[in-house]
Amino acid sequence: MPTARRLAHEFLDRRGLTTIFGNPGSNELPFLAELPEHFRYVLGLHEGAVVGMADGYAQATGRPVLVNLHAAAGSGNAMGALTNAVYSRSPLVLTAGQQVRTAIGLEAMLANVEATQLMRPLVAWSGEPSCAADVPRSLAQAVFEAELHRRPSYLSVPYDDWAVELTETATLDRQVHKGLAPSAAQLDDLVRSVAAAKNPALVLGGDIDATGLFDRAVALAEHLGLPTWVAPSPHRLPFPHRHRLFRGVLPAGIAPVSAALTGHDLVLVLGAPVFRYHQHVPGAYLPEGTRLVQVTDDFGAAARAPMGEALVADPAPVIEALLAKIPARETQLGYVENPEPKAGGKALHPEQVFAALRATQADDTRYVVESTSTNSAWWRQMDLRREGSYFFPAAGGLGFGLPAAVGVAMGSPDRPVVGVIGDGSANYGITALWSAAHYRVPVTFVILRNGVYGALRWFGDLLGTPDVPGTEIPGLDFTAIAAGYGVEATTARDEDDLRAQLKTTPDGPRLIQVDTEPTTPE
Repeated sequence: MPTARRLAHEFLDRRGLTTIFGNPGSNELPFLAELPEHFRYVLGLHEGAVVGMADGYAQATGRPVLVNLHAAAGSGNAMGALTNAVYSRSPLVLTAGQQVRTAIGLEAMLANVEATQLMRPLVAWSGEPSCAADVPRSLAQAVFEAELHRRPSYLSVPYDDWAVELTETATLDRQVHKGLAPSAAQLDDLVRSVAAAKNPALVLGGDIDATGLFDRAVALAEHLGLPTWVAPSPHRLPFPHRHRLFRGVLPAGIAPVSAALTGHDLVLVLGAPVFRYHQHVPGAYLPEGTRLVQVTDDFGAAARAPMGEALVADPAPVIEALLAKIPARETQLGYVENPEPKAGGKALHPEQVFAALRATQADDTRYVVESTSTNSAWWRQMDLRREGSYFFPAAGGLGFGLPAAVGVAMGSPDRPVVGVIGDGSANYGITALWSAAHYRVPVTFVILRNGVYGALRWFGDLLGTPDVPGTEIPGLDFTAIAAGYGVEATTARDEDDLRAQLKTTPDGPRLIQVDTEPTTPE
C-alpha cells in the first residue's frame, strides 16, 4: 500500500511542483525522505530568504511553487517575506512540519499550536489534515487554493502522518480551472463607455505583466492613444516607461492621485487595486466629473475599493474587445530619450549607476530592485520595454531583493538577471548569497552603498520628524560579506570602472559594490 508521502510526491510530480525551496527542521524530514531523483531541493539559510527566492521563482515562471518551512518558529521567520508574496499574488504553496499528533495538544517542543491560525490573515487558505488519510487531499487543496486565488496557501502536516500506509484515498489526478470571462453585455457596456469618453486615461497594474498581457496592454494604449499611468507602488512594470504615452507612476497618496487624474472623464484601471496608497495625504478620491472603471480578477481588490465601478473578470478579454470594437485613433508613438544623468560629488549619483546599467546590460535583462530611496533616479535613467523586466517588493517588506533575484534567475535561465539593492535592505536577505553561490546562479548583484536608510530619512521629513535616531548604517563592507558566502565580489571605483565591470559576463553569481550619494524617492 502507498504511503501518504509517496502519494504526495506523485501528486506534486504530476502538477510540475518538482522544485522545492526550503530550510528543513526535524518535523520536515519525514516529508523530504525518498524524494524522487528529478526533484530539486533549493536550500536557503533563513526562512525569509527561502520565501523570497520562491516568490521570485514563481513570478518569473508564472507557476505555483512549493515552499517547505519549519513549524511555528520557521514559519514565523518567513512571515515578513510572505507579505510581499501576498501582494505580488504569487501562488506559493507553503508546507510546514507539525509535531506528531499525540504531542500537539501537550504543546511539546516544536508543536505548531493552532497551526491553521498562524498564517492568517495573510494566506488565502490554511489547513491541517484531520487524519493521515486526509494528507494527500489536503495537499491538493493547498495547491488548488494557491492557483485559484493567486495567493499563498499554508498546510501544516504532523510528521508521523507521512509514513502511514493508506488503503483508500481521494482521486488526485484531477484539474481545477478558473474562468472569469465577462459577459457580452458587460463588454459592450464597457466598450461604449470608452468610445464615448472625451479624454479617457489608462491605469495599469502589476497583474498585467504577471499574466502575460504586457504587449497587449501596449497595443491597446497605442490603438486608442490613451495616456497611460502605472498604479501606485508597482511591484511589476506593465508598460514601457519611456513610451510617449507613459505619464508616470501614480503617486501613493489620495489627494495626489486625484490631482494626477484631473481632466480625464474616464479612467480605466486594468489589473490593479484602486489604489494602494502609502503616505496619508487625504482628499477627494477622484476629481469631480471623473468616472473610474476597474477590471480585476482579484475579488478582494474589487470589494474594498473606496470609489469607482468594478468588473471582476480577467482583463484579457476586455483588452481584446476594446481593440476589436473601437476604431484606432491617431496618436504620436515612439519613445523619449533619457535625460543626462545627474553627477555626484564625493560618490556616484544613483542616476550614473542606472545609466551605466542601461548602457551595458541586454535589453531583455530582468531587474529585481530593492532600493527605495533611488526610485526617482531609477525611472529617469532606465529604459525597460520588455515584459517581466521589473520586480519590486510588493508589500514594501525588506529582504525581498537579494533572495528574489536568485529565484528569478533560477526561474528564467534564458534571460540575464540583475539585482539592484540598497545597503540597508541587503542585510535583511543577505543569506541568499550562499544559495546563489552554492547553486552557481548566474545573477549580478549591484549594491548601492550610501550608509543611510535614505527612504526612512525622506519619510522623517514628510512626517515632520527629521531628527530620529537609527537612520545611519556606516561601516558595511559587502565585498567581505559576499566573499564569506562564496560570491565573487568587487568594488566599483568610479563610473568608468563600473561600466567596465558590468560589461563582463560571469558564469555564476557576482556582487559589485558601488558607493553612491544619498537621495530621496522623489
